[in-house]
Amino acid sequence: MPKRLWLQRNNRTPRMKRILLKLSGEALGGTQGRGFDSSVLKKISAQLKEGVESGLEIGLVLGGGNLFRGIAGVEEGIDRISGDLMGMMATVMNALAMRGFLASFGVNARVLSAFQVGSFVDGYSPKKARDSLQSGEVVILCGGTGNPFFTTDSAASLRAAEIGAELLIKATKVDGVYDQDPMTNSAAKKYDRLDYQTVLTKRLGVMDLTAITLCQENEIPIRVVNLMEGNPILQLAQGEEIGTLITS
Repeated sequence: MPKRLWLQRNNRTPRMKRILLKLSGEALGGTQGRGFDSSVLKKISAQLKEGVESGLEIGLVLGGGNLFRGIAGVEEGIDRISGDLMGMMATVMNALAMRGFLASFGVNARVLSAFQVGSFVDGYSPKKARDSLQSGEVVILCGGTGNPFFTTDSAASLRAAEIGAELLIKATKVDGVYDQDPMTNSAAKKYDRLDYQTVLTKRLGVMDLTAITLCQENEIPIRVVNLMEGNPILQLAQGEEIGTLITS
């Protein structure tokens, strides 16, 4: 039986068509948060493969904190602009690593950079991204926004709007948004649903304020999930209620 038909008969055809996944650089470093943890990259690749095979179009924005954080550079004496530029280059390295792991899983991926870094990476444009998504490629969007002073969270919200994503998935170490840090406080309360304004007013730290505002203005819902539990990409695409939903 053809795989696509099998998926449909087992109710695994996604209810939405296009998503954008935001993953921190630290997540790629596993428990240490530094460098690359191959087990993490393999797990992410397996989830993306299953999502693509189900017909889902997936954009991916990676942070660079496992290699270099611009803010940390400032603390060491590097000026903010140089630090942010270094951080943006770190996201390109992560994108190339992710593309390599996806290739080993038989998944076609295209890396698009917000700034020119060489002939081995294409420059970003919304049309290139949309065309690649429609052709079944995972599109890895690196280089942030191409400008200092903007986080990769803001880049994710901007790219989600530009490619017409129906959902922005923010992957974290916990399974949603809490009123306190659940890693240190067992009494922390999890929110199943929040509106953008509450996140902004309470400064819940889901994403930076610019990112939340961009999603609010463009009516892009956000789901905060733990990417290491199950397969939240496919679960959300099928309409399952997991993590925390942020919407209007």
